[in-house]
Amino acid sequence: MFDSARPLLEEHADIERRLADPSVHGDPTALRRLNTRYAALSATVTAYRAWEAATGDLEAARELAAEDEGFAQELPALEAAERDAAEQLRRQLVPRDPDDDRDVILEVKAGEGGEESALFAGDLLRMYLRYAERRGWRTELLDATPSDLGGYKEARVSVTAPGTPAPGEAPWARLKYEGGVHRVQRVPVTESQGRVHTSAAGVLVMPDLEDPAEVELDPNDLKVDVFRSSGPGGQSVNTTDSAVRITHLPTGLVVSCQNEKSQLQNKESALRVLRARLHQIAVEEAEQAASAARRSQIRTVDRSERIRTYNFGENRIADHRTGFKAYNLDQVLDGDLDPVVRSAVEADEAARLAAAGEQ
Repeated sequence: MFDSARPLLEEHADIERRLADPSVHGDPTALRRLNTRYAALSATVTAYRAWEAATGDLEAARELAAEDEGFAQELPALEAAERDAAEQLRRQLVPRDPDDDRDVILEVKAGEGGEESALFAGDLLRMYLRYAERRGWRTELLDATPSDLGGYKEARVSVTAPGTPAPGEAPWARLKYEGGVHRVQRVPVTESQGRVHTSAAGVLVMPDLEDPAEVELDPNDLKVDVFRSSGPGGQSVNTTDSAVRITHLPTGLVVSCQNEKSQLQNKESALRVLRARLHQIAVEEAEQAASAARRSQIRTVDRSERIRTYNFGENRIADHRTGFKAYNLDQVLDGDLDPVVRSAVEADEAARLAAAGEQ
């Protein structure tokens, strides 16, 4: 039973030995990768050892109960402890999303609804920034196109966790469920007669690749254009060709960045986003080719799907995938997003467990 845990135990022991090697500490990228993997495996090792101990206690009690009826009274409690330990280990052995330990690049884009949609996109961006602040994550605005009334036509931000987050606590593990269409119902500031309008904004979440070599880019596949930045940003932002637009010719993907005053910085940001998008495309293509059980996970939903509604009149937020509903929209928009995210995490975990049980 649980033979699939043994390779993970061996990998954990191997990483422990490698971390004790001083030469590994000279490569920060490799060290962070090893620490992240070690932390992820540690939960499985702990669960395995707990199950092993519970199984040993139960077997010993059964042997003693055959000779002394007094030990038989302990069996129900020991059997329950063994079942609990086995369930915890089974949960640890369900295949995890390989990107769960990554940071993210998050994009918010106005959709249908004109200026009201741009204002809502701004609300969503602030919600994610405040959520990140609550969790102690760092954020960096990579690119943004403001709207006339203070919203955003589109904005792109990186979200990074310091150190090595616990399993399931990294930005991707929490924010990957945010991708999709977010719908808002409220009276727009541009509405003079008090009528409720419905508009939408789109959110795209991508794992931020720690090592650029994870997605190789052939310079011959890239068309790089520079142009003059537009919008607020200081005296020099509109006077030099610092903005960069990169077109990936094989896929037609286009990424532009103009937030920095330096053309080099904007180019690096654009390449970072391009690698993240290409990685995400590869992941989604692999998932489409996988089993039906694998495709059932929340993270694979069509990004054009309406995932959530924000009703300002009722102060209500509703997630259409998980059935979550609450009447504290003002708090959610102030960054109290954990209960909403938790409903998606739990639904995803249930789907993974069900899929593992069918195999």
